[in-house]
Amino acid sequence: MTLITGHRGARNLWAENSLTGFRNVLDIGVDAVEFDVHLTTAGELLVIHDATLERTADGHGPVRALSPETRKSVLLKDTSETIPTLSEVLEVLATAGHIAPHIEIKMDESGTPYPGIVEKVTAEIARFGIEGRSYLTSFDTSVLEACRRHAPGVARLASVNAAWADKQGGIARFIESVDSLVEIIAVHHELLDTEWQTITATIAPERLCAWTLNDEALIRRWLNSGIGHLTSDSPDLALQLRGQMRAVA
Repeated sequence: MTLITGHRGARNLWAENSLTGFRNVLDIGVDAVEFDVHLTTAGELLVIHDATLERTADGHGPVRALSPETRKSVLLKDTSETIPTLSEVLEVLATAGHIAPHIEIKMDESGTPYPGIVEKVTAEIARFGIEGRSYLTSFDTSVLEACRRHAPGVARLASVNAAWADKQGGIARFIESVDSLVEIIAVHHELLDTEWQTITATIAPERLCAWTLNDEALIRRWLNSGIGHLTSDSPDLALQLRGQMRAVA
């Protein structure tokens, strides 16, 4: 059975990476929840996708520059909510023992890894006692290698799209570099489509995740492919379609 992951909580249903989204997505039956973490200079782990504030929050500048006091005055767009901390999000997700948090460790606005972020994130995972069902995720293999060093018992996921694969010397080379490093390889659906034969020559479909699928036809197609995981901004639709397909199987 293909497992369904809510992308950035479930950003087509609620504000992305919001506490409202994380609370509500638990009730619709997802198997996993994906979200993103940045580290501020003040030492806070913040759950927000971009390295800058402008797209998703009523603020400006890099996320890392936010002080704890300033963060409390910056609202997510079209909400009355502030940017959540990792501990606030994990407090919500820790109550749902069957759901796997997929925690993407992000880079700063220059594309540079945050010093110490892996240690801080893994310490929070351990504090909430969810090591056995969490995934640490990144595009960057150096970040994933740091995750393996600091938290060898926490599963890992590598993400890739066409642009990132090109930077790594092609999809075959990228797959080779992460095969023994991660449990899951999340591939943008367009790249997965064009490079299916190359990817599955090395990686079993059960270890693959297609992202980000929001169209009914695309969701149906990839549910039929035998992949292990599917990430969607509309996980309610993906779950509905999976249920329909299982009912007639």
